[in-house]
Amino acid sequence: MTSPDEGRLLPAQEQPPRTAGKMEDVSSGRLARAGLTRVLEPGDPRGGQWLRGLGPVALLDRLRGEGPPLPGASAGRMAGLRLRARDAHPELDLATAREAGARFVCPGDAEWPAQLDDLGDARPLGLWVRGTPSLRFWALRSVALVGARACTDYGAHAAGLLGAGLAERGWVVVSGGAYGIDGAAHRAALGAGGATVAVLACGVDSHYPRGHAQLIARIAEQGLLVSELPPGDHPTPSRFVLRNRVIAALTRGTVVVEAAHRSGALSTARAALRLGRAVMGVPGPVTSSLSAGVHELLRGEGHLVTDTGDIVELVGGIGELAPAKSGPVLPRDLLPDRLSRALEAVPAGPGALLERIARAAATGLDETVGDLYELLALGYVEREGEIWKLTRQALSGGFPTCDDPLAKVPGCPDHAP
Repeated sequence: MTSPDEGRLLPAQEQPPRTAGKMEDVSSGRLARAGLTRVLEPGDPRGGQWLRGLGPVALLDRLRGEGPPLPGASAGRMAGLRLRARDAHPELDLATAREAGARFVCPGDAEWPAQLDDLGDARPLGLWVRGTPSLRFWALRSVALVGARACTDYGAHAAGLLGAGLAERGWVVVSGGAYGIDGAAHRAALGAGGATVAVLACGVDSHYPRGHAQLIARIAEQGLLVSELPPGDHPTPSRFVLRNRVIAALTRGTVVVEAAHRSGALSTARAALRLGRAVMGVPGPVTSSLSAGVHELLRGEGHLVTDTGDIVELVGGIGELAPAKSGPVLPRDLLPDRLSRALEAVPAGPGALLERIARAAATGLDETVGDLYELLALGYVEREGEIWKLTRQALSGGFPTCDDPLAKVPGCPDHAP
């Protein structure tokens, strides 16, 4: 039997050294990794180095024993780690997870998302996953939507539009399950009948924050809850920041909707930049402090996005381009150049005689009168005796639309033969 890490090609800096000792089996390696999630804090690079050098079983045994300190660990830290290791009961944690409908996924498993290996020694020891879909499969086409907890109505609206739009286009929306932007993104994806993943800073059997208990329960039923922490473990401020690297590594790109200068959402964006993922920001009012962090991001390496098409163009495959953006096409825009010149030559107000209009349009009298009669048929001008003037619609800017049976504008696709 081999360890969970055996048989998988790791980056060079992660390859564990070959030893002459016997190799751990899969079950003992998984059990040890589950136990280590109670001992080592998420994202501890020193712990990752120990794990790479010793393997999970030997590392847990070392932490439970009385031997010399591990490399780089002070006597005080070793004492604290040993206290945790003696209190770790991975069999009980795995049983508790099963009762909650969760499982433990570790490197080497078919469900393990390989992109998490980009974190190097800071990659998770394993992930506690609650929900039926495959985390690896969902992560292949996923985008992170993150932002301020105390968001504005504008931010919640923007996050909702993007979350629903991504879900409708078959993308998985990943966020942190928190108040504000996170909650708006999750709800929008669920409301659109799409997929969403919440990466938590507590155990997957916990409902935190309490105000999101129903939302988290719904995500567990329709999506996935993911955490590095074992069942029942509680969140701390540092754990919120550290889980952001998992959100960044798990997804193809990170979108920051609203964030102040000191927002934790910016740590997700910075982690995504370090990992070479796409980083995007939604601009907001320059008068809002909740937009200041996003705008600073956009001044650097962040990409400005305003809709789902912009996001998919950055993170999607070849050919997934955002549609060209333009303002509405008015019937007047479709007029031939000669009619446009004639229309511009008709003054507002009392109107003008034919000769004056011809001089302004720089055309002959016969050509001008023909153009004016064509504009008359289209509803742009009217005639009172010898005076030609703009119609009320033209003066108000409400030029005839294609819903008007008289507005048979040349070139309009609604009136093509």
